[in-house]
Amino acid sequence: MANFLSRLVGDSNTREIRRLQPLVDSASALEPQLTQLSDGDLAAKTTELKARLAGGEPLDDLLPEAFAVVREASRRTIGQRHFDAQLLGGMVLHQGKIAEMKTGEGKTLVATLPIYLNALTGGGVHLVTVNDYLSRRDAGWMGPIYRFLGLSVSTISHEFSGIYDPGYADPHPHADDRLNHFRPVSRREAYAADITYGTVSEFGFDYLRDNMALRAEDHVQRELVYAIVDEVDFILIDEARTPLIISGMVEQSTKKYTEFARLVQRLVSGRDFTVDEKLKTATLTEVGITSVERQLGIENIADIEHVDMMHHIQQGLRAHAVFKRDVDYVVKDGQVIIVDEFTGRLMFGRRYSDGLHQAIEAKENVKIERESQTLATITIQNYFRMYRKLAGMTGTAKTEEEELQKIYNLPVAVIPTHRPMIREDHADLIYKTERAKLRAVVSEIEEWHKQGRPVLVGTRSIEKNEELSAMLQRKGVTHEVLNAKQHEREAEIIAQAGRFGAVTIATNMAGRGVDIILGGNPPDQAEGDRVRRLGGLHVIGTERHEARRIDNQLRGRSGRQGDAGSSRFYIGLDDELMRLFAGQRIASIMDRLGIEEDVPIEHTLVSRQIESAQKKVEQYHFDMRKHVLEYDDVMNVQRKVIYGERRKVLFGDNLRDNILDMIERQVRGLVDAHCPKDAHAEEWDLAGLAEAMVQLVPALADEDLGSEIARDALAERLLTAALSAYERKEAEIGAEQMREIERLVLLQTIDRKWIDHLYNMEALREGIGLRAYAQVSPLIEYQREGYDLFQQMMDTIQDETVPVLFRVQLEGAPVQPRRVPAAIPGQNVSREAVAVGSGALPAASGGARTLEQTEVKRKIGRNDPCWCGSGKKYKKCHGKDE
Repeated sequence: MANFLSRLVGDSNTREIRRLQPLVDSASALEPQLTQLSDGDLAAKTTELKARLAGGEPLDDLLPEAFAVVREASRRTIGQRHFDAQLLGGMVLHQGKIAEMKTGEGKTLVATLPIYLNALTGGGVHLVTVNDYLSRRDAGWMGPIYRFLGLSVSTISHEFSGIYDPGYADPHPHADDRLNHFRPVSRREAYAADITYGTVSEFGFDYLRDNMALRAEDHVQRELVYAIVDEVDFILIDEARTPLIISGMVEQSTKKYTEFARLVQRLVSGRDFTVDEKLKTATLTEVGITSVERQLGIENIADIEHVDMMHHIQQGLRAHAVFKRDVDYVVKDGQVIIVDEFTGRLMFGRRYSDGLHQAIEAKENVKIERESQTLATITIQNYFRMYRKLAGMTGTAKTEEEELQKIYNLPVAVIPTHRPMIREDHADLIYKTERAKLRAVVSEIEEWHKQGRPVLVGTRSIEKNEELSAMLQRKGVTHEVLNAKQHEREAEIIAQAGRFGAVTIATNMAGRGVDIILGGNPPDQAEGDRVRRLGGLHVIGTERHEARRIDNQLRGRSGRQGDAGSSRFYIGLDDELMRLFAGQRIASIMDRLGIEEDVPIEHTLVSRQIESAQKKVEQYHFDMRKHVLEYDDVMNVQRKVIYGERRKVLFGDNLRDNILDMIERQVRGLVDAHCPKDAHAEEWDLAGLAEAMVQLVPALADEDLGSEIARDALAERLLTAALSAYERKEAEIGAEQMREIERLVLLQTIDRKWIDHLYNMEALREGIGLRAYAQVSPLIEYQREGYDLFQQMMDTIQDETVPVLFRVQLEGAPVQPRRVPAAIPGQNVSREAVAVGSGALPAASGGARTLEQTEVKRKIGRNDPCWCGSGKKYKKCHGKDE
């Protein structure tokens, strides 16, 4: 019945495309009129559209004309005219949806349409790419269109931010001229541009750094209004498994990691520990526990006193047995660098957390970096959900529509191709062993190479890449290898994969965003025609990926823009996916049939088994990401509150009334604690109250509380005395200076307590799963206890701010807040690959959240916490020399 209705009225996607067609026709109808305009008159359309918008005309009503203007400007500036299918894609993006467009359909050009329309509002538009190269390339490539229409465009990357300026020439020119015309500017100026291109890491970390800034002028981002995410499935699904984290180093010995790395090497797999490849865990057996206890000379490693040892054993075992060199990470220049499992790229700056990275460093005998303490963190899901409108584009999203819809409220619309897709996707070939499979792959590559047909081979790891490369070298087949170790040449290599006779081996989807044009890039028409006659680019997958869309992305490298092409996947029953989910049943069938090692099988049963296995893995990862998000949603509510309060402090004109309210709350709180309402006067602890008041306001050391005074009168008298003392302190320092000190002290206290809170919440989360044994929901318990911890933190911020302000003394020059640089010594900006790290509070050497001792110095008790934020007592920190 459903199929009959679908044929009768069309599916929802077809209906949506039909609904948009009249808008495409309206934009196309304006084309003859716009082609007659001079360059000046066409550029003036931007001013006209902005005026209409300011006059109250809805943005949606401007769409046909705005799209037609961009189409004409693109034709005049870069020689590319948007196809009607690209206009459809732009409309879907403007609506806040995901446009699924096949490889080679011109997604970079499509994005210019909704970007221009939404930039007319003046709120700023962000285009998010998968790497720094693409953000700079695309901004430089599309820059002439925006510049012609009077809009500014910028790019941000790890160590650079620049505004597109065609008159500027990079003093260190790149081979790709699109990268050479960005005038360096500050981060703040880059975000002030109408359009900003950058990576998810840069946008996310700038948001976190903004919420650590001590001066309003160090705040770089504007309000998050509209973002288009390129390769949206990769960023919002694959990348979303790892949060963005800014961390500071913890002073802690790394010697234990080396000791435990040696210990676990003496353990035997199967006897002392077992490995779960699906969950990437290793667990000690009873025999293993006994062996470890004997080697450590302890009776029971499960005792609470040995919790640190157990932590080191678990991480050392995972590093030794689960994480593989040249698969999960590489060792380069004496450093352990994580490999992205989806693209094969090296993830510089990222570290596994909770001591795992240190355990791997000990295993590989390289320098062990210290553990880190989280200073600020946010998940990618919650960062992007802050945008008022979000859209995305990719070649493969339909298989993940459920997750994109549920988490981001992003429906997927499939945009029809400009030309029919004629690529031929051959059935999978299944071999009994990996050895036989690789021999068959090399044989097919050799056969096509002799004819001159270009071949692109996709592998899942650097290790497999290099193994295949060695086999081809022995056969004398000239080829290019593209993996994480060749990151610098990635775009150049992949762009030439369509040349006559080219053989390219690449890890997974390395080179995303770079077109493979038949005949090479720039295209050679004669060579392109020659390659087409041979059948176009042939794609070979050496094994199936866990996610169907990654396989589809690899296939999609061939057959762009209606070109000829073909693809085939080779599968071994000992491939990871088959071994874990589907291989045993098929292996038994092959054994019963007596099939030889080098003889492949093709059968729909096998294809169904593989697809079923992929669906299981996709569902598992979706559940895992959803689980992470459910817990992070608790933190997200708290983060919004604390960052909101922090911004009020940072941008507020006058905090005096807030401070006076804090003083009143604390004074009345002390009176309530020492002189309860339901207690008689003779039961009051006046001595304790006097001592507490002096701790709060040192100037009240000589205040006589008396014994006959009524409770309310006592509270009013103490409050008046405290407020008078604060006014004297303000008169002593100066009102203007006092306002700045209030701001700095409150910001520093918020930051210090928020860091403590992140640590406490992570500790709570690590142990909350055990609550399930008590028949209660761990998530509900986490929400309840997390709320209590948050309230305690908010109270503590006020409790610690007021005493500091009463002790402030100004020495030397007026107080100036320290500038927070883009990269802070002692801090790591990283993507944590497991979870938030643990450790003590960061030492003052980090310097990001502490005031200089020469700027502000307080009268402080020797047993009070030190002013620097180290967490130590004053007498054991900066008070040692006094």
